[in-house]
Amino acid sequence: MAVEILRRAPSNLVNGEWRGIGGADIVSINPARPGEVVWSGASRVGDVGDAVGAARGALAAWSRTALEERVAVLRRFQEIATARKGALAELICAETGKAHWESEGEAGLIAGKVGITLEEGVHSGRHRVTDFEFGLNGTKAARCHFRPHGVMAVVGPFNFPAHLPNGHIVPALLMGNTVVFKPSDKSPAVGQMITEMFQEALEGEGFGGGVVNLVQGGVDVASGLVTHGDIDGILFTGSWEVGRKILEANLDRPGRIVALEMGGNNAAIVMPDADLYQAVVEVTRCAFNTTGQRCTSTRRLIVHRDVADAVIPAVVKAASSLVIGDPRSEEPVFMGPIITEQARDAVFDAQARFAGSGGRVILESTSVPGLEGWYLTPSVIMVDRFAMDADGCGCDEEVFGPMLRISVVDSLGEAIAQANATRFGLSASIFTSDGGAQERFLAEARAGCVNVNCGTAGASSKLPFGGLGISGNHRPAGAFAMDYCAYPVASMIEGGDAATLARGMRVERDWLS
Repeated sequence: MAVEILRRAPSNLVNGEWRGIGGADIVSINPARPGEVVWSGASRVGDVGDAVGAARGALAAWSRTALEERVAVLRRFQEIATARKGALAELICAETGKAHWESEGEAGLIAGKVGITLEEGVHSGRHRVTDFEFGLNGTKAARCHFRPHGVMAVVGPFNFPAHLPNGHIVPALLMGNTVVFKPSDKSPAVGQMITEMFQEALEGEGFGGGVVNLVQGGVDVASGLVTHGDIDGILFTGSWEVGRKILEANLDRPGRIVALEMGGNNAAIVMPDADLYQAVVEVTRCAFNTTGQRCTSTRRLIVHRDVADAVIPAVVKAASSLVIGDPRSEEPVFMGPIITEQARDAVFDAQARFAGSGGRVILESTSVPGLEGWYLTPSVIMVDRFAMDADGCGCDEEVFGPMLRISVVDSLGEAIAQANATRFGLSASIFTSDGGAQERFLAEARAGCVNVNCGTAGASSKLPFGGLGISGNHRPAGAFAMDYCAYPVASMIEGGDAATLARGMRVERDWLS
């Protein structure tokens, strides 16, 4: 599959040179057909230093290139991404097991990100990083201008292997940074395809190598990249555990920009005055789409007691009715397999642990008979309450798969308290028709993405995307990505011969004669 879609054999890209990395250290398998190898290559830690050096070498020329020329590169990339949308969707589907309709949706976001990034106006990201100037007095001007950080390391995830890295790379390039991209070792083929498209766009506009570089590999390559002494920023999407290691490794580099997006334990609240049909549809969709492998997936459902007897059975019935099957099936399929056998086992293990600590499994997750891939059915578990305690069925744990835990509450205040009972803080939602309850939730919910009458999963690329606590470090992506791709420089420029003598200070002009 990958060989048919990619323009080259498995490779790293260093300074415009495609370096073949044939081998079997890094192997991606089609989760729907575990016997099918999508991509395989060797992990070469030595290429990390070469790639960073190439990005450093290209930085001065790229950052000083006229903005219009960088825009032209991104516009060409947009054209390439549009033309190759279908092929990219096929590769995403093959490498992640994501349902084909979802894979097509992700592939369509690649070109769209360029358009959103290049938008102008008061609501655009460019508006916040546009130079400005004003007069201080008759001869002195004040100016703010923005500079790129420099060499940016982009470390991508497997669940959105094209969209999320692209969301870093496009604004980074626009602001004049150069990039070293390390895709997830579970989705290296998609990472290579994205890089091929960027390099084609750069070459098409007459730029040489080094602006975008690619290094494939596992933990050793990722560690070598994020600890390299000559990078200026790290743009990461992944787990809290890995994000913490990145922070620890960079404690002595406070000037290095580190933007982290690290998942969530997201809650949805359903109140008695909600449109219950709408709530059930949104909760079910957002808990289980992408096989529960979204950072914004609904992990916890908090239902008011007055409607619990209606809502909970309906969610269970909706979850048990989801069509699970081959992502490329001609029949409508909601959910494909999970990424690996280990990921499936982790869901089963969590289900058993929660049941063993007081949870009541009302819909059991099992493997799917007759399907050879890493398929599993949704899990729904009742718990007494959610808490940040380390133990218990209501503990604060992100299970990265199709599992929903449910608690029942007696008031809005209790519901918000349980929604906030997490160290994470990415996404939260409430279903209610009460304007006062909506406003209270918007004010009190501790999350970076707070929704009303729609689910937790999914976001607008025209809004910021990021979280609090161990979900992120206050550097949201989405429409705010350019904010962490450049830093402001304040300048005062004297155009006359004014010089201010302070009290007690004497300087005579004839001293200079």
